[in-house]
Amino acid sequence: MDATRLPTLEDVARAAGVSRATASRVINGVRNVDPKLHSVVWDAVNATGYVPNRLARSLVTRRSGTIVLVVSDSETHDDDPFLGRFFADPYFGRVVGGLMKVLRVAGIQLALQMVGTAEQRTRLVGDLRHGQADGAVVLSLPASDPLPGMLTDAGVPAVLIGRPGEPVPINYVDLANETGAGLAADHLVARGARTIGMISGPPAVPAGADRIAGFRRAMARHGHGYVPLVSGNFTRESGEAATRDLLGRHPDIDGLFVANDLMALGAVITLRAAGRRVPGDVAVVGFDDSSAALAADPPLTTVRQPLEDMAAEAARLLLARLDDATMRPSSVIYEPALIVRGSA
Repeated sequence: MDATRLPTLEDVARAAGVSRATASRVINGVRNVDPKLHSVVWDAVNATGYVPNRLARSLVTRRSGTIVLVVSDSETHDDDPFLGRFFADPYFGRVVGGLMKVLRVAGIQLALQMVGTAEQRTRLVGDLRHGQADGAVVLSLPASDPLPGMLTDAGVPAVLIGRPGEPVPINYVDLANETGAGLAADHLVARGARTIGMISGPPAVPAGADRIAGFRRAMARHGHGYVPLVSGNFTRESGEAATRDLLGRHPDIDGLFVANDLMALGAVITLRAAGRRVPGDVAVVGFDDSSAALAADPPLTTVRQPLEDMAAEAARLLLARLDDATMRPSSVIYEPALIVRGSA
């Protein structure tokens, strides 16, 4: 190919070994194309350096070719819009990876939007209604978040990762959090722990509430009618503070379930600073199976949440909703698994 000219769609088709029409359908996101051809065509796009004309594409498909990942929080983050929460937590990176696994093949870009105020939510919904993105995948962090209802009322295609806090007719993907917390309880009891406590996430957040309920229910079945509990906010620092609180009130604790790995990492650090061996004196089980679980010393026994798979499914649900506006709201619930390592 002449290095002085820009690559064309014909060049892509030739490199992929497909017709120009097939290459066009793949690049324009038409869904009735053999899935095996998607990767072949996009490999050819990368190899040739072809840049699709997004304006022409949007005129044909009436789509922007962009999906927005919305992190709906209760804080504005005006002074630190991303670094403080988004990049510091492995949870979010795993979500992005799962989304891109599906969206990249479909030729769709992913944008990031963080909203923390009523004004920001209203502006976001207006932008989506006016076509600045084709739909949204939403991570809803506040206990009673109005955003899912605002999106459905506005007719904006959207999928939640995590069940909604309020009944809303929206697609969502979630984990069987109560089951996962029960796995942690069963494991700690089976190890012989007698005084078992919990560090939870915010109790008003659906995932936090479900993990509390599942752990307490499983512990009750084992004859533990009372479980000492301190709440954190899913950060390492809150795990450290909660562990100090728990040790101050229950110095004989010998088993600990922590509702995410970042807090569990903080718990292990605090326990070691207090002279407690993990797992010799206190067995610790986390939740998520994130990179924080491997960063702990010893590595965390944890409840695996297949977050990349969940995010990929959220992307597939959203693409299906874009193809069929009459699609009924559905839910997909994934099952957790206990991953045993050195901490318990």
